[in-house]
Amino acid sequence: MFIGLPALSHEQQQQAVERIQELMTGGLSSGEAIAQVAQEIRQNHKGEQIRALFDDEDDENEEE
Repeated sequence: MFIGLPALSHEQQQQAVERIQELMTGGLSSGEAIAQVAQEIRQNHKGEQIRALFDDEDDENEEE
């Protein structure tokens, strides 16, 4: 599965981590905080996108 992901600088990644930590301090679970920050990044990001391939081949091999 291919997904276009924002290409973030190291500084932007650090800001995202800090935002996640703030949200968790405010009472959100880690999953909720990550989802919220990811949505904020998608809405606000104006820049390059990278293509990522997520392959679940390892899961298929475990079933054999």
